[in-house]
Amino acid sequence: MTKVLVTGFEPFGHTPINPAESVMRVLDGTRIGSAEIYGLLVPNNFFESIDVVTAAIGELRPQIVVMLGEYAGRAVITVERIAQNLNDSTRYQLKDNRGVEMQGEPTIPNGPVAYRSNLPLRAMVKAMRSAGVPTDISDTAATFCCNHLMYGVLHHIITNQLEIRAGWIHLPQLPQVAALAENIGTPSMSRETAALGVHAGIEAALEHTEDIDEAILSKPQI
Repeated sequence: MTKVLVTGFEPFGHTPINPAESVMRVLDGTRIGSAEIYGLLVPNNFFESIDVVTAAIGELRPQIVVMLGEYAGRAVITVERIAQNLNDSTRYQLKDNRGVEMQGEPTIPNGPVAYRSNLPLRAMVKAMRSAGVPTDISDTAATFCCNHLMYGVLHHIITNQLEIRAGWIHLPQLPQVAALAENIGTPSMSRETAALGVHAGIEAALEHTEDIDEAILSKPQI
């Protein structure tokens, strides 16, 4: 049986309800085709998040890992192409949920500058758009815990030569979070729409072991 691990971060910073956790819980225990979806709530903490996910990978042995996080300010779902070996949370005035902030520090000392997702990004975005969900490819996962976890998990997969395809999907804020006075004007997306998009993306990843050779038209993302 094909297993897909879907991770979602807990609330953090100025986000009392994380769309990543909400969408993960919608998908947990469901099937997409013949694949079983396993959800995992991840602490929004540097290094601990990597340990939690890599431990789950060792126990579950999934074929695909899709990690979810929130990117406030983006109006569409974004599938990340690159994770960089750099943490710089102070620029966002953010600390992790243990109160730790990092500035200019690597996730893996002397590790590669970056890793690329090995999910079929173009196929996923095409499928998500076809499902009616605004989606795009992003070339920056920022420098907080999302990028940190994506890099750490890809490093674990590559250094241990695991036959796993993995990558990151960023979600807009939920409407109830964007409705808070301090967030007025921030784009949002409902849990149902985000879950529909992620479902379609996973379905495309299961169908395509290699990405499609088709241009996906886009505009620059923040």
